[in-house]
Amino acid sequence: MVDIGAYGSTADARIFSASRMGERLRANQLALPESRRLSGSAGPPAPFVFVADEGFSLTPHVMRPFPKLGLNVRRRIFNYRLTRARRYVECAFGILSNKWRVFLSSIQMDPENATGVIQACVVLHNFTGIYEALSSSSVDMDEFPTSTVLGLDRTLHRRPCSAAIAVRELVADYFLSPEGSLPWQRDAIRGSV
Repeated sequence: MVDIGAYGSTADARIFSASRMGERLRANQLALPESRRLSGSAGPPAPFVFVADEGFSLTPHVMRPFPKLGLNVRRRIFNYRLTRARRYVECAFGILSNKWRVFLSSIQMDPENATGVIQACVVLHNFTGIYEALSSSSVDMDEFPTSTVLGLDRTLHRRPCSAAIAVRELVADYFLSPEGSLPWQRDAIRGSV
């Protein structure tokens, strides 16, 4: 999952929607992986999704929380799990921004070059993490295989299509199933609205 909610404000959601990536997502031209069954589930395959906040419209590939009013336990658990996924992505972005200053402001270059810069930062980040871990051990870096390292539509809150609703419902059901639930999720939502 990728967090597009990090662009969360209404203005940012509109910017994403007008971006090349937003256009390609809307036109189903992003070359996302094929739908797969959720881990341990015998249910229908689910599409890969971007996790977003309330500023984005629900689409089959963009999951946003249920509206906050009148949430039952199932929907509160879904919102908790979606928010948790967003937090992980935001933390990863924060770590990248700390190490690579190019992420501290908008990237002022052609999209093709920006994509290359972002990919290079991710590869370098992974490599430095592996190097730091290995340099503290007795592994000879000359023998380390480098191939291991190199290896949304906002539309002003229009009504989501039935496919988008079905995907969110499928994931919400999965989060309550024995295969998809977390032991602490009910405790985590206790007292939340």
